[in-house]
Amino acid sequence: MREEEVFPTIGEDGFLRLVAAFYRQVPADPILGPMYPADDLEAAEYRLRMFLIGRFGGPPIYIQERGHPRLRMRHLPFRIDQAARDHWMRLMSAALDEAQLPPEADAILRHFFDGMSSFMMNS
Repeated sequence: MREEEVFPTIGEDGFLRLVAAFYRQVPADPILGPMYPADDLEAAEYRLRMFLIGRFGGPPIYIQERGHPRLRMRHLPFRIDQAARDHWMRLMSAALDEAQLPPEADAILRHFFDGMSSFMMNS
């Protein structure tokens, strides 16, 4: 499976389940929770979902609404060190487990998240 085949395989529902499972864990996380204002959690969930959908073969709604992702720039206000990266990956891995996506899609997403979470480190 290629990256652009993930969305046709799991659809919007697959990304909805994945991202919802991730954000359900965020408020209780001692490192990530404080990075996400409670009044922006729903919007953050939407942004991640739309980014992933467009990145993996779905409609480019994120780019239409927000332009180029510029992920590192958008995350510069947050201290993302090894601990924050590891917490993020722990939550996303648990979300992938909960979402129970097809194995091929799951493997592509895990690989992407592993690399991207390391790329986002800025401290």
